[in-house]
Amino acid sequence: MTANDSAEAATAVPPTNNGDVTTETISTSPETKDAPAVADLDLDLPTSAADGLIQKPFAKPLESSKPQPPPKLTADQQSKYDAFFKTVSSWTTIPNTAAKDASSAPLTDDEKMWLTRECLLRYLRATKWNVSEAETRIKATLTWRREYGVEKLTADYISIENETGKQVLLGYDIHGRPCLYLLPSNQNTEKSERQIQHLVFMLERVIELMPPNQETLALLVNFSETKSGQNASIGQARETLNILQNHYPERLGRALVINVPFLISGFFKIITPFIDPLTREKLKFNEDLRQHVPPGQLLKSVGGDVEFKYDHASYWPALNKLADHRRATYRQRWIQGGQQIGEIENYLKGENIPSVSQATNGQA
Repeated sequence: MTANDSAEAATAVPPTNNGDVTTETISTSPETKDAPAVADLDLDLPTSAADGLIQKPFAKPLESSKPQPPPKLTADQQSKYDAFFKTVSSWTTIPNTAAKDASSAPLTDDEKMWLTRECLLRYLRATKWNVSEAETRIKATLTWRREYGVEKLTADYISIENETGKQVLLGYDIHGRPCLYLLPSNQNTEKSERQIQHLVFMLERVIELMPPNQETLALLVNFSETKSGQNASIGQARETLNILQNHYPERLGRALVINVPFLISGFFKIITPFIDPLTREKLKFNEDLRQHVPPGQLLKSVGGDVEFKYDHASYWPALNKLADHRRATYRQRWIQGGQQIGEIENYLKGENIPSVSQATNGQA
């Protein structure tokens, strides 16, 4: 799809059915000759449980999975967004660390691309439309991403953490949210900072696989067969909550927790005071997951129809190639649209709508 009717193949072509698998391809039109070309991709990805034994991610939601439309901004909210956007657009440098008197460096292209319209709105919603607080928080996240090295977390470095499939990104819920499974019983490493980095890495991949009109994820936590010592420590839980709440605001659509043993129930009681009220409302315990995720994209081990076997050699390269492809396509659209702060995420994801610069200039 393209930004206008005349650009027939500028970016991602919607996945097409190729027998019982999905083949995702992309080509470049003359209108994107100044943008980096994105290579064709053929990963033979499955589409549903009907494809038999599943060992790779699903490329897209089922047709029945429909995102809920966001509410329109009120006049007051639009005014606050405009003020927030004006301030963020004026930034030229960002501190490299959270330390007092830390050195600063210019905003990178990746950081500008991250500052989409929807990103700004997420921080405004998270701060109850307090523009000043939103400015402080989004700048803190930009600094955190630099200091934490989010862009430097590579698939090779994280690979060992996922060798047993303790985190699996597979399928989409009834609203088109990507499903990230946390499976503590598959824990394979000692407690370390890399375990937290693993979650951050997977969150970034989840975001890259979000379809148009969707900006949240479904977190599915299955404590079945979890043994003592396989769960996160209180310190790790607090650090994880801090990262999720402060640096990925408004990204959690639903957290579905099942097979919670008595000891874990106590653990949740301990960490609950550190969970903000809005996040707490999204936590659901021991519910029928088929009410939240279509059975055709839900693991059989949690009540769905998907026969899934984690094979690291198959799953890990497929997931990361798919995410890399989506990221490259997104970047190509951003360059094509004029490299604007405040770009529209649906445009970047390939929707047939104008970019911010096209809308500003009155182009169809």
